[in-house]
Amino acid sequence: MAGIVEYVKESFEELKNNVSWPTWTEGQSLTVLVAVFSIVFSLAIWGVDTVFARVVELYFNWIK
Repeated sequence: MAGIVEYVKESFEELKNNVSWPTWTEGQSLTVLVAVFSIVFSLAIWGVDTVFARVVELYFNWIK
């Protein structure tokens, strides 16, 4: 258990002293970029899924 506590303490120390954090403005712009990319990517996956579902539906209707 002492090993876990020491690990957590060292992790917080590393975050405070060795990590270079982005500025507030940079953080906001990167957040918007991630949100836009996520929306575009999810729409692309939705489109491919819709097309695939339509093709499968047409195939199974055709073999009836």
